[in-house]
Amino acid sequence: MIIALLSHIDKMNTKKKTVSSLKNHFLLAMPGLEDPNFSRSVVYLCEHTEDGAMGLIINQQMDIPINAIFKQMDLIYNEDCGETFIFDGGPVARDRGFILHPTVSKVWESTIAICKDISLTASKDILSDIAIGEGPKNAIVTLGYSSWSAGQLEEELASNTWLTIPSNSAIIFDTASHRRASAAASSIGLDLDMLSSDMGHA
Repeated sequence: MIIALLSHIDKMNTKKKTVSSLKNHFLLAMPGLEDPNFSRSVVYLCEHTEDGAMGLIINQQMDIPINAIFKQMDLIYNEDCGETFIFDGGPVARDRGFILHPTVSKVWESTIAICKDISLTASKDILSDIAIGEGPKNAIVTLGYSSWSAGQLEEELASNTWLTIPSNSAIIFDTASHRRASAAASSIGLDLDMLSSDMGHA
């Protein structure tokens, strides 16, 4: 199912886009967004076409160490590689894992390059490498993902539910998770604490 999903994303990318694609952008939840799944969240959009959008929340860390996944999948792992915590990627398919990571020369079974320096992988082989310290540096492992049907994201943007911000790989991979929202806002000159629920788009 995971590989099928990534294949669907790839197919979405090949279709003619009649929307202004926000692929490789951040969605920063506005203060008025009361959905508990997305409140105060930063979503990295992996794809956005006329058929809908898919992304991963990158700042909602769960109280589950990655070694729990290693153990569940019977992977050999180094103790120091199993101490980082996984993320809640979104409310869809919470039993499925997705790994957002810097683009490197190695490609795993289901790797899709989102842009030149950010890739998405959802196959067991990358977890096997991460478990022994041979995976991509600072990869974000999530459970679940976020998705929008055709036109849904556009409607939410029109109602100022989200602030759209060009992505920055340093915010994803080199910034502490609890600071990613403020870092995303700062990247376009905004103070996160000063945002109001009636602001428009970046």
